[in-house]
Amino acid sequence: MSTIEKPEALSDYPVTFTMPIQWGDQDAFGHVNNIIHIRWFESARVLYLEDSGLRLMLTDSKTGPILASITCNYRRQLKYPDTVHIGARVSRIGRSSMTMDHAVYSQELDTIAADGSSIVVVFDYEQNRPVRVPDNIRSAIESLEGRTF
Repeated sequence: MSTIEKPEALSDYPVTFTMPIQWGDQDAFGHVNNIIHIRWFESARVLYLEDSGLRLMLTDSKTGPILASITCNYRRQLKYPDTVHIGARVSRIGRSSMTMDHAVYSQELDTIAADGSSIVVVFDYEQNRPVRVPDNIRSAIESLEGRTF
């Protein structure tokens, strides 16, 4: 993975990364297998969580993020060789969860090839229940996004 200038289509995604499609990402039909997009979303989500400080909560307490759901809209077929730019942004913060949007931009196709969203819950792993999004995490996300929720 590398970070280079992101395409205009991802300008409102504060966290992005770029990587080449790997030959092994393709399935028997000659296009990128559907699970690869979910892995790319995961990588962007982890980068976002690191930038916001949420992932570090686990080292300080037994509280941290847990994935509640994920969706993906496959808009265009991706094939090797190509380079993709993957973006993540938060579009909503609730009491104990947030909605994160994802997008995969194809350099070869010059368009968004897939998009989706995931729900991330702040979770107390000892009590086995959701907890309120901490104010410092909310502030870090607002700072990263450049807006308030």
